[in-house]
Amino acid sequence: MNKGGAWLSVAAKPLALLTYILSLTPGVLDRIADIGGMGGKIAFVGMFALAIIGIVGAAWTRPAWLRWALAILFAVGSWFMESYESSSLDFMTYAVYIDLVNATGFAGDAIEQNSRALTAAIPRALLLLLAIGLKPTGAFQMHGRLGPIVPLVPLAIVALFTGFAFLRGGDGLKGVPGSYPALTYTLLAGYERLTGDLGPQEAVAIAQAAKPLYRNIVLLIDESVTAHYLDINSPAGVSSGLAAPGEGITLANFGIAAAITNCSTGSNIALRYAGTRDTYRRDIGVGPSLWAYAKDAGLETVYLDAQRTGGAMQNGMDADELAEIDRFIQFDDVPVVERDMALGETLAELLSDDRSSFIIANKVGAHFPVHDKYPADRALYLPNLAQGGYADIVDTGSRAGFGGSELEWKRYRNSYRNTLAWNTGEFFARFLRDADLSRALVIYTSDHGQDLHEDRHAGTTTHCSSSPRSEEGAVPLVAMQGEGGALDFATNGPASHYMIAPTLLAAMGYERAAVRARYGGALDEPSTDPGTFNTLFNARLNREPQWQKVDEAGFVAVPDDGPAKE
Repeated sequence: MNKGGAWLSVAAKPLALLTYILSLTPGVLDRIADIGGMGGKIAFVGMFALAIIGIVGAAWTRPAWLRWALAILFAVGSWFMESYESSSLDFMTYAVYIDLVNATGFAGDAIEQNSRALTAAIPRALLLLLAIGLKPTGAFQMHGRLGPIVPLVPLAIVALFTGFAFLRGGDGLKGVPGSYPALTYTLLAGYERLTGDLGPQEAVAIAQAAKPLYRNIVLLIDESVTAHYLDINSPAGVSSGLAAPGEGITLANFGIAAAITNCSTGSNIALRYAGTRDTYRRDIGVGPSLWAYAKDAGLETVYLDAQRTGGAMQNGMDADELAEIDRFIQFDDVPVVERDMALGETLAELLSDDRSSFIIANKVGAHFPVHDKYPADRALYLPNLAQGGYADIVDTGSRAGFGGSELEWKRYRNSYRNTLAWNTGEFFARFLRDADLSRALVIYTSDHGQDLHEDRHAGTTTHCSSSPRSEEGAVPLVAMQGEGGALDFATNGPASHYMIAPTLLAAMGYERAAVRARYGGALDEPSTDPGTFNTLFNARLNREPQWQKVDEAGFVAVPDDGPAKE
């Protein structure tokens, strides 16, 4: 072998390792920028340094079989995490990991739908595989007494990160190399499986006192619509299409209500499983879903999903839950900007057919990016964000390109209001014009609210914050029915998501006292709700939920900083 070839043989491993570490730089810098406070930044840098030390320890493990075993574990973990992040544009939390494990029956569909992301994650995983697995040679060999100790380094750091994540309920590993969250989540899931099995899904145990009170019962869930930005709750709010619902329709507005939590998955899954403040974790784990209650009441179950396509499930739905749904309708060939309109048309058609149904519908709503969720000729509030770059994206966790300056937030708020005017205001204008509510009950809400930085505080986060503003938990809550509808709604006192399931069960004809004892009061009963949302919904392992009141008095007034186009 010539000198160049010999040098390359010796240097291949350290070069592969260095290249891998450098490839992590953009993600590390983004994570540091996202952390508030110098203490948090320093702590993250320390964690990242430990993670690299662990990888180096794996790479310089002497026994080849053990070194390659570690290489495969680390590489597969990296590929798994980065595949998810590439397809979802968001970090995989422990809660999401558990959802994926529970949905392994649909792995084939996921692979087909995300083949590009799965392929794109291979190069870095392969680089890590070689960086760890290749034999150290020449000056890069490990000599002396440290040799037998080196394999313990990566194992000890994985154990350390697992303990850290345990204390944080599964959180805290965002930004470290993907191998570590994957390995840590697997260990935590194994621990939970051994110690926390809740048992099989429970059957419906509440008796019906009457037949369903309506032919069609609908739970309509918007996305990222904050209550105080709508005209029904604020004088400066955007037209919601709900202020004057039209002849023959009665509407009860419960004002600014409290969400279950300030993130989509938690609110949606707890709504579908009738979760209560005290028992939502068990309710989601083994309790009967609203689908199960509806089927026991003799109703067809229908799910309308405008957010996903191709049969993809979201918000914690799994194969077992999907089996409870008679009709699953998505809008694959409809542009994102028209999805809510298509959903409204389909919903109006369902209310006019001769079937008795329970329907849950997820709208596109106003999740970022908000740039292209309204037609260009419907830009009522200016200046707005530049359009044309996000037309095919329903939602993303990435805020790339948005720096959070005062001008950017002004444009963002105007684009958000334009989106509300279209996906909420125009949606309801059309839906209430076309739908037959004479024998229907429609409960409308959003999954969570928004922090739109009206007071100019720093950052780019609008929801899912670990220390949220009250606005993140503020959602609209409205009940619509035909004149003379079966339920007489009272709008006194605080309201919340937790009052929706009891209302729906009452509408299905279930015995009131039993529903109240199990799930709490309904929207047509005097409210005793505390008006709080859960800021630590994924309180797994040793953590408990944290509750925050929706404090309207602390809201910043809806701004009038973008002149409306006449």
